[in-house]
Amino acid sequence: MHQSEITILRQHIIEEYEAIKQGLSGLAWGTSKHDIIDLRMRRVDRYQQQLASQVGEQEATSTIYDLYNQVMG
Repeated sequence: MHQSEITILRQHIIEEYEAIKQGLSGLAWGTSKHDIIDLRMRRVDRYQQQLASQVGEQEATSTIYDLYNQVMG
């Protein structure tokens, strides 16, 4: 995978985390809120797997944590 593809995966992960953050502070309640967050987290998992296949599991996990902290604070 080229660096640009890794950059794209990172951007997708950031976008999912931003959507989760908005969902946590949004007006949706109950099951619908949970379903949206669950969907976004499953997407992050899928992107992490794609990233791990290119850079290794340890680097992918580190990237996930770094991006989570960057977005969620």
